[in-house]
Amino acid sequence: MKCIVGLGNVGNQYEQTRHNLGFLIIEELKKRWNLTFKNKSLMSYATYFINGEKIIIIKPISFMNNSGQVINDAMNYFNLNIEDIIIFVDDKDQEMGNIKIVNRGGHGGQNGIRNTIDFLKTNNFIRVKGGIGSNPNIDTSSYVLGKWNVEQKIKLPKLIKIMANIAEDFINMDYIELSNKYNGK
Repeated sequence: MKCIVGLGNVGNQYEQTRHNLGFLIIEELKKRWNLTFKNKSLMSYATYFINGEKIIIIKPISFMNNSGQVINDAMNYFNLNIEDIIIFVDDKDQEMGNIKIVNRGGHGGQNGIRNTIDFLKTNNFIRVKGGIGSNPNIDTSSYVLGKWNVEQKIKLPKLIKIMANIAEDFINMDYIELSNKYNGK
C-alpha cells in the first residue's frame, strides 16, 4: 500500500494561494484517476488501485500547521509505514517551477513539514518540494498565502503535471529512483 499526501490550507480564501500547491497535486490526481473522496476526521481521502496495489490519496481538511496530526492519524487508520508515504508541499526556497525530492532533513521553514516531523518523531520520509519562489519585499507568511502572479501562473501547469507524474511513479519507484529521475531536471 502507498499513500500520497498533498498539503495546503482549507477554505476558499486559500484556494489559489502558493501554499496550496500540495492540494493542486491532489486535484490533478483526482482528475487523472477519476477519484471520489470521503471525509474521515481531519482528512479527505480516496483509494485507487494500480496493478493491484492500493493507493491512498489524502488531502488534509485542516490547516497546514496541523498536517502532522492528519498524517499520523492516516498512518494509524490505514496501517501505513513511513516509507510508503510521499508528501507534496510548496517550497519558497526554490525558484518557481523547480522540484526537489528529499527523504530526510529539516523542515526548511515549511510549517506543514515542521508539524509532520514533530508528530511522527522522525524526519525520514519522502517529500516533494515544488518551488514557488520568494519575494524579499514581502514577509514569508504573506507571500506563501498570496495568490499566484501572472508569471507563476504560466509555469504552474507544468509544475503540477511533473509533480503528479512523480506521485504516479512513486507507486513503482523508491526514493533513489525518483530522485535520479526528477531531481535537477
